[in-house]
Amino acid sequence: MTTILVIAAIAILAIWVASLYNTLVKLRNNRENAFADIDVQLKQRHDLVPQLVETVKGYASHEKETLERVINARNGAVSAKTIDDKIVAENALSSALSGLKITLEAYPDLKANQNFLQLQEEISDLENKLAAVHRYFNSATKELNNAVETFPSNLIAGMFGFKKEIMFDLGEQRATLEEAPKFKF
Repeated sequence: MTTILVIAAIAILAIWVASLYNTLVKLRNNRENAFADIDVQLKQRHDLVPQLVETVKGYASHEKETLERVINARNGAVSAKTIDDKIVAENALSSALSGLKITLEAYPDLKANQNFLQLQEEISDLENKLAAVHRYFNSATKELNNAVETFPSNLIAGMFGFKKEIMFDLGEQRATLEEAPKFKF
């Protein structure tokens, strides 16, 4: 009888550990899937940035430094490999793009250019979509982090190498980037 109770207790413990482990795996996969959604939007953003820069170049040839900063930030974002590196690179690109928006206000002819207006609209739409997928990613990250840090799942997380993950944090830019971009014409 004691042997059966011991075997039953071990079986229940094994099922419990497996259940917690599977929950952690599902949460990690949910977070990675959420970042894949961000990656789709970022790819579109990366494709639009060179078009925007080329359109602006003809009008703002003496703004070379600003345009180079945007291109370098875009290239850094495209070449980032890990989720953490992509978050840092995308924050740099967002910063560079906001610098470009300020520069563009000095060019009334450019602001009337149809190609430029269409690119601005597409980028604005993408930024709105990015804000939505950032929120979803951060929600998925929060769920994973809660599971990794709370008892009893933290015991299983520690045994199997699950760790607290970083959020897609906008840092200092949070106040301006959480709103949809506004272009003044």
